Amino acid sequence: MAEIVPFPQPRTPREPEPLWRHLVGSELRRRRHERGDTLTETADAAGISPQYLSEIERGLKDPSSEMMAAVAGALDLSLRDLTSAVAEGLSPAEPARQAPGAFALAA
Repeated sequence: MAEIVPFPQPRTPREPEPLWRHLVGSELRRRRHERGDTLTETADAAGISPQYLSEIERGLKDPSSEMMAAVAGALDLSLRDLTSAVAEGLSPAEPARQAPGAFALAA
């Protein structure tokens, strides 16, 4: 008689990871709004066009580190401040819960 082999349980689909350019753009826009600056004011201070800054904020452009430093500087931020704020936004609000029947190993 044949042995019955169960099908593996389907994995729960994970949320796709956010793109860095979207996170940076959102943080830059949030900081600019906090200051009450317009796109034009911040773009002029950074030495870029308002259109390019808008594309960065919307996550359409992946700016170089020099460009990010210029925009961050225009908002009185260091690159460290900017990247720390983005990284904090990636941290989960609460610890991940284990799925029922999942095992955890401890060393």
